[in-house]
Amino acid sequence: MHLRRLWLRDFRSYEELELDFAPGLTVVVGENGTGKTNLLEAAGFLSTLASFRGTPTEAMIRNGAERANIRGEVLVGERKVLLETEFSRSARTRVLVNKQALPKTAALREVLRISVFSPDDLVLIKGGPSERRHYLDDVLASLHPRNAACLADLDKILRQRNALLKQAGGRLSAEIGFTLDVWDDKLASVGSMVGSLRSGLLEALRPAISEAYADIADRPAQIGVKYETSWISTGLSDALEQGRSDDVRRGLSLVGPHRDDVALLIEGRPSRTQASQGEQRTLALALRLAAHRHIAVSTGSPPLLLLDDVFSELDPIRSDALVRHLPPGQSLLATAGVIPRAAEVQARVFVSRLGMVSEALGFNAVGPTSSPEPMVPYSNRQAGLGAPGFNAVEPRGLGGEVLSLAGTDSGLTVDNTGEIVDDQL
Repeated sequence: MHLRRLWLRDFRSYEELELDFAPGLTVVVGENGTGKTNLLEAAGFLSTLASFRGTPTEAMIRNGAERANIRGEVLVGERKVLLETEFSRSARTRVLVNKQALPKTAALREVLRISVFSPDDLVLIKGGPSERRHYLDDVLASLHPRNAACLADLDKILRQRNALLKQAGGRLSAEIGFTLDVWDDKLASVGSMVGSLRSGLLEALRPAISEAYADIADRPAQIGVKYETSWISTGLSDALEQGRSDDVRRGLSLVGPHRDDVALLIEGRPSRTQASQGEQRTLALALRLAAHRHIAVSTGSPPLLLLDDVFSELDPIRSDALVRHLPPGQSLLATAGVIPRAAEVQARVFVSRLGMVSEALGFNAVGPTSSPEPMVPYSNRQAGLGAPGFNAVEPRGLGGEVLSLAGTDSGLTVDNTGEIVDDQL
């Protein structure tokens, strides 16, 4: 997979943008607050229809605009695939793939998979159980659409069951009990499958996490990982039956895979409470690197790697070690200036508050360049200005066609969680 070209309109700080990317490492350089991470966020949105920063969709629309567009041209083998999204403040997200509707949002990952490394990854170690569950679920969704479908089913079942428990008002009537039986059967079936998928994935990642930790730290360490659940010994069906009275009294589901956790140990010590900051950060990176490698091997294609200022929190030795041990593939690195010596940079994009320019290093980004051109403003629609790596024009395809969602009458409509709402635009 290779994200060859990205178009933005009214996304975050960008009014209009067209940018090509190298098949290897492209470094996006600029001061804090100039929009570097916005480029990575836009690329990631094309894969997941969500911000990896956890931002609501409407918050990604540029101030003063009603809607935003993200379009990307992806090379999948020799095949060109055009991804188009549009989201507004008053309507749900719309998606097209080669001008056609998608049967399921999970199919986007078959076109473009991503791995994200950021300083916030420390929450995998220091944060609550939901962070570690999300880590496993994100990897599962990248491996196969059926995994994503199973996780979506679990979320829907839990929402319905919790709504019923709140409706009960702390009293278990015959009608509530009968309906709970139905939802408990569904939760036991799908929840057991999710628990099995997660524990199986963690077992597959176990040696990869230890190897990745040793690669980054440049020394071996005993890394322990274990999937923790309260219901595995009795089975989820029996656990739900035993906990029903508590669920009704509290008005929510207290047992199931949505309450599970992952234990992470370094030399037999809990990493969350007894590891140093350096050990915690190294383990967080090891988790990301292990997942990236696993997806690359399992699918036969490395995901697009988004490195969001990740080296700013690492010493030079760990930074170089991480770069050296990344699998081959396309990477986008946003940084305020910290670039590891071991990085083999193919292209640079320089971003300032005035605009941006690209510099190709052994790769033709947009036009032949050997040194940076003058900066240009983000929006120059009327002036018609441009520079390598930035084109303030209508987004167009390779054949010259305008790439726009305007006037289309078919597509996939999803809500902010990625759930399909309507398959007509």
